[in-house]
Amino acid sequence: MSAPALAPPAPPDQAQARAETRRERKRRERLEERDATIPVELYGLRQGTVTLLTACCVLFAAFTLVPIVWMIINSTKTQANIFSSFGFWFARPFEFFHTFANLFRDVDGDGTYARWFYNTVLYSVVSGVGATVLAALGGYGFARFEFRGARLLFAVVIAGLLVPITLVVVPLYLVYAKVHLINSIWGMIMPSMVTPINLYLMRTFVELSIPRELLDAARIDGASEARIFFRVALPLMVPGLMTVLLLSIAATWNNYILPLIIFSTNNLFPATVGMGLWLQHAGNSGDTNLFPLLVMGGLVTIIPMIALFAILQRYWRGGLLLGSAAN
Repeated sequence: MSAPALAPPAPPDQAQARAETRRERKRRERLEERDATIPVELYGLRQGTVTLLTACCVLFAAFTLVPIVWMIINSTKTQANIFSSFGFWFARPFEFFHTFANLFRDVDGDGTYARWFYNTVLYSVVSGVGATVLAALGGYGFARFEFRGARLLFAVVIAGLLVPITLVVVPLYLVYAKVHLINSIWGMIMPSMVTPINLYLMRTFVELSIPRELLDAARIDGASEARIFFRVALPLMVPGLMTVLLLSIAATWNNYILPLIIFSTNNLFPATVGMGLWLQHAGNSGDTNLFPLLVMGGLVTIIPMIALFAILQRYWRGGLLLGSAAN
């Protein structure tokens, strides 16, 4: 059997033409983005105000990035160097890969970071998807259907934002004990699916992004309410859904109080509670060499969130900007 003939390489002129086409397309996209940007002068801001706001943004960025830079640098150090060397510069020996390998081992019998990280991903993804589905249904219902007591019910739901979780720790634990949700993954997932801010965001987004006339036209054409929701409304709700999904995943990913209340088994801990257990042991026994693992664990824990927000930032930004227009 003869070997298949390879396609001849493209002539230099065609390759150059394609490269010029790509450059022209990127240039056109940059120009369109620049034209869509509103100059600060149109906001009526003075130069001093702009400078002050820029300085505040720089300070906020430094406040956010300095801990991340510290974790990146100190994840390469031994425990002795973490406490003895300058925190914002490297020191020998370079222990990054050794610490990273130890992170996923059962170093003291309390459980492995790999299990805690898996639990965190499981709780966050299931809770985020569930919260997004409930927020989409509830927000669409409150925004596009009129029923008796709608405003009162929505106000009651939003009032939940005024109650911090620390005030309901005891009744929450007692209720969970009655319904056998202690040391159950559903005890972590189900409360994380119900978030008043998600309902508020989706209701606002639907009111601003889905015209009533479009839904009425679909009803006149004979479409059912379910078909209108899935075929007409849902595609227009994608930016809002991505915003709610990101916020829900991040909230569950960073949750510390709820799993601390309901879990007493190490294998059910998320990374936040598991590393808190490591920190407690590291403080009680200085020779456990857990501080490098804590630094590396914190770095590994934040990387998925940074990557997720970077990938979906255009949906997240668009959803927040459109949602804030109602204010």
